[in-house]
Amino acid sequence: MKISSIETFANEYLCFVRVKTNEGDEGWGQVSTYNADITAQIVHRHITPHALGQPCDDLEALTQLILEREHKFPGTYLYRALCGLDTALWDIKGKRAKKSVAQLLGSTASSIPVYASSMRRDISAQQEAERFLELRELYGYHSFKFRVGRECGHDIDQWPGRTEEIIAQVRKALGDDVTLLVDANSAFTPKKAIEVGHMLQDYGVSHFEEPCPYWELDWTKQVRDALDIDISGGEQDNNMIVWDQIIERNVVDIIQPDICYMGGITRTLQVAQRAAKANIPCTLHSANLSLVTLFSAHLMAGISNAGKYVEYSIEGLDYYPWQAGVFTPDYQIENGDLKISDKPGWGIEVDPLWLSLSDYQVSYHASRF
Repeated sequence: MKISSIETFANEYLCFVRVKTNEGDEGWGQVSTYNADITAQIVHRHITPHALGQPCDDLEALTQLILEREHKFPGTYLYRALCGLDTALWDIKGKRAKKSVAQLLGSTASSIPVYASSMRRDISAQQEAERFLELRELYGYHSFKFRVGRECGHDIDQWPGRTEEIIAQVRKALGDDVTLLVDANSAFTPKKAIEVGHMLQDYGVSHFEEPCPYWELDWTKQVRDALDIDISGGEQDNNMIVWDQIIERNVVDIIQPDICYMGGITRTLQVAQRAAKANIPCTLHSANLSLVTLFSAHLMAGISNAGKYVEYSIEGLDYYPWQAGVFTPDYQIENGDLKISDKPGWGIEVDPLWLSLSDYQVSYHASRF
């Protein structure tokens, strides 16, 4: 079985990838979101020349081949594009085995817990607490994550006093029966992060994500060593040398790779397995309701060191208008758990109307087989 064609269907926000084989197989994948139309060009310029005509059975070997052939272009767009190919091939692998991807990885789970993840810094503490209460009633969420500080904030809050206010307000509104997590998005220096961390501990928050600029590993380790709260990070990282440093030096308590930033399931599994050897749990980053959340649920269901929950964005069409109705079936949340389909592969179909309105490209090379 060899790769015969690679198609992309793209707009500015999303790009789906369809891979076909010379034996008639077909699989769907997705590149990383945002500037996805640019990533589609990378698929056809940097990925397909090395993938067409290659066998599909050894994804680690195929990944290594592509990355070595493109060793002079090791940037994020290469990995974002590689994800489209890799996830489509996992879909094919599941369909041929008549198993879901989660089942291919050894899982028998029909659902997985999620935490309701807020992306907002433009609303007040009271507004955030109120929508958390409403969503708990609707979907039974047991865990919530909200934002503190300002993104890459240099110790400056989104507005004065917001961080202190939202920590206290959300805990008061939701009570002590829910798990709270926060994300600082590289907001603080170590001194300020430790100060905020002590406040989080006082309010029973269990998880402090990316407290310092993610590239400052020494800063993040200082925070981890100073606090009892779990420190997490890694969503931006795709370099295996950096991952080895994060894991071997115990920079964080929880690793959070993003499948689409990493280049797909195959490379993310490699990171998760390295972390497992160091007894570090893996809670994947999946900050929107494109296929990245589906990929994350299947992978976390099948790894030995999965964290407690999958990240599940609570932002609707007012915040992410581009994520509506692009594939079926849609996500289902019941009692705070995300349902995992047992249909082969990813178990989804991309909306034909969405595909018809996207920018289409295809690469194929029949002479290679």
